[in-house]
Formats: sequence, structure tokens, C-alpha cells
Amino acid sequence: MQIADRLLKTPPYPFAELGRLKRNAIEEGVDLIDFGIGDPDQPTPAHIVEALRQAALDPKTHQYDETGRGLPAYRQAVVSWYKQRFGVDLDPDREVLRVIGAKEALAHLAWAVLNPGDIALVPDPSYPVYSVASMFAGADAYRFPLLEEASYLPDLDAIPADVLDRSRLIYLCYPNMPTGVVAALDFYRSLVDFARARDVFVCLDMAYSELYYDGQRPHSLLEVDGGKDVAIEIHSLSKTYNMTGWRLGFAVGNADALDTLEKLKSNVDSGAFFAIQEAGVAALAGPQDCVDQMRQIYQRRRDLLTDGLAEIGWTILKPQATCYVWAPVPNDMTSAGMAEALLRDAAVLAQPGSAYGVHGEGYVRFSLTVQGERQEERIVEAVQRIKERVRIA
Repeated sequence: MQIADRLLKTPPYPFAELGRLKRNAIEEGVDLIDFGIGDPDQPTPAHIVEALRQAALDPKTHQYDETGRGLPAYRQAVVSWYKQRFGVDLDPDREVLRVIGAKEALAHLAWAVLNPGDIALVPDPSYPVYSVASMFAGADAYRFPLLEEASYLPDLDAIPADVLDRSRLIYLCYPNMPTGVVAALDFYRSLVDFARARDVFVCLDMAYSELYYDGQRPHSLLEVDGGKDVAIEIHSLSKTYNMTGWRLGFAVGNADALDTLEKLKSNVDSGAFFAIQEAGVAALAGPQDCVDQMRQIYQRRRDLLTDGLAEIGWTILKPQATCYVWAPVPNDMTSAGMAEALLRDAAVLAQPGSAYGVHGEGYVRFSLTVQGERQEERIVEAVQRIKERVRIA
């Protein structure tokens, strides 16, 4: 069978490789402490599961979703949630689109707006989907650096003029995966000015908008005047409500861009199961104390890990948000070398920063979604193993 060139050019998905290493270690009987993929280890809140159960019993939810943009009740729940959370008004019929998780929407947006020869501006380090989806669309990905000394914000003025002439789309993610930083409104104002001046459309990945710490709530780009003119934001229920396997999210913002994305999606998917959308209503419109509890859990884990590593000489900036710790490699090893040493010598699984781009070299990423039981005890144990078995100075 012939394989399409686009797949031959596609590097292995880094999380798939992580899964392979994890499986091998488990098969060998290793007592693995897993800080790998960011898959929440807590259950989906009970009221959301119950909403799904009740809706699934109704035969009316068993048919195709022919609504186009999603169940009206779900879109209205998004509108109400956005108003309460960000103070942003949205039109449920024009400015909200149901998506099958953020990953799907991020990829399909590239297919919807990019032509061969166009350029997508992609941060480095970043989620690999941005660059791969751009390549699948026949476009080129220009990777611009996110550097620690610049607080992991891009220097948009440093992008060459000839690149900007061909650029049609810029992907950004704040709160940022993998670095854990947030963006201020002043940056978003400058981003809107940049997008208008260069006729570049903005896709802001906000999958981690609710995983923030120390009470510092991230902003929406749509809070800025003109934000809707140049951007959409893509959200996921996965991390906020521990619903990664459910595959549900939403895109909001520029109505024309959402029309374009909907047109593409109508040709490649058949919407989301109505019962899952009903559960999404329960998540967004229901009690939010479960989200507060989730943040408290992750903040305790963040502090246990970063404080513990600091005590043994590994200096790490505490993330402002997300469920990840972005840790500089503390000796002369590469990112992959450090990840291999952690796995081989301490049975601690972390992701090499180089999986997220060339500017991820020199870092490893720990996920705070620790798989297994006794998560906080396992974090303390992981720090002890690293102290005893891994050279970090």
C-alpha cells in the first residue's frame, strides 16, 4: 500500500513514543512514577457523569448532530460561562462552535484557512499539532522562539518581513503548554495590533485557561478591543473538568472564521454525541467547586515537586498555570539524555523538552497528572529517587 507523502514527512507523535517507553518499563516490572502525558488522574465530576447517563437514556440523543454549530443548550452554556468568566459577550448562533476536543479544532483550522505556499507562525516550544496540521494543509510552519528570558512571550517584531508576507495564521497557547506561563492583557493588545497590521489571523489555544495558581486568573484575548476581528479561541473541557476521553470543547470569536471551520468540519465529522453535549452543559452551567478543588490539588503537587527538587539543588521556576512543570536540565546533558537518566536510574518518566521544538532543548517537562494512587506520596518518592540516583549538578 502506498503511504501519503504527508505522513512520510510527519515525525512520530511524541506522546506515542512516551507511551511506548512507559509500556516497556511496565512490562519489565519497573515501579514507574509517571509524570509523562498530561491526562488528569481524577475522575470526571459525578454530576457531569450523571448528566451523560440521563441523556444517553433518551433515544433522541442517539441520532446525528445536524445542528451545525452544536446543541443550542450547549452553545448557550458556553455563552453564559464566557460572560461570567471573562466578561465577554458572545452570540450563540454566530460566535460559538462546538468542537470534538481542542486537538481536532486546532488541526482542522489549518485545513480551513491555509493554502499551499502559505505560512503558519508556530511557537517553539509548543504542542506538535500546530506545525503538523499546517504541513498537512500544504503550508509551511515558521517556528518562532519562546525564550525564558522573554517570559516565554514571542518577539513578533523579530519575524522576518518576507515570512510575514506569506503568513496567514499564528498559533499561540496561553496559559502556555509546556512552559506554564500566562499572558497579560498588554500582550494581547499588541497581538491584535500585529494581526491587523500584518493581516494574520490568530488562533489562541486556551485548553489550560482554568488551571491557574495563586489566584492569578488568565485573561481572554477577546477581552481586548478588536479581539473578535482577528481571532478565535479554542477551549477544551478535558483539563478543566477531567474529561479528556469525552472529546468535547468549543471555539469562540470571529464569526467568519467559525463559519469557515464549520464548513470544513461538516465534511469530515458528524458532530458530537448529543448526550456528551448535554454533559457539557452540566459541566459549564453546573457547580464549579470541582474546578476549584482541581486547582488546589495541582497547586499542592506543583509545590511538592518544585520545592522538593529545589531542596536537592534543582532550581525550577514555579509555573503560573497548566498542569506541567518546565524544568531546565541542570547539568551538561541533553533533554533526551536527562529524560533517559530519570527513567533508567530513577524509574521516573518525564518528557524531553526537545519533543516540543528546538527551543525546548535544555528542558524536561513533568506533568502534575501523576498516574496511579497516592499521587502526593509518589511525588515525594520521585524527588527522593532523583536525589539518590540522578546527577543534577
